[in-house]
Amino acid sequence: MEHGSFTDNSAATFSLTEEDHTLANAVRFTLNQDPRVTFSGYSIPHPSDARVNIRVQTTGDPAREVLKDACQDLMLTCRHVRSTFDKAVEDFKASNAVKAMNIDSQDSDSEESE
Repeated sequence: MEHGSFTDNSAATFSLTEEDHTLANAVRFTLNQDPRVTFSGYSIPHPSDARVNIRVQTTGDPAREVLKDACQDLMLTCRHVRSTFDKAVEDFKASNAVKAMNIDSQDSDSEESE
């Protein structure tokens, strides 16, 4: 839900339900990287309320569009992190490091019985 002025689209507060610090802080960080943003911040109205309020003030562009762009940038960042992590796991499994660790449960059981 958007709370803002009908006459000034460059500043608005957005309420996101079922969210917490995890998403709000990432969105705030991404917003602050945008040169069109003059202020961004978030608050949680009450700890037992699963809702965050994100405030966006821009240099003139519609706050709604700037927030949408920030969310898309954040999604791209998350995709990049995920693909980098998956590739690192794949590379690690392909290396001899896993074989050298000798973590197979059958091998450890036979060693204990000897």
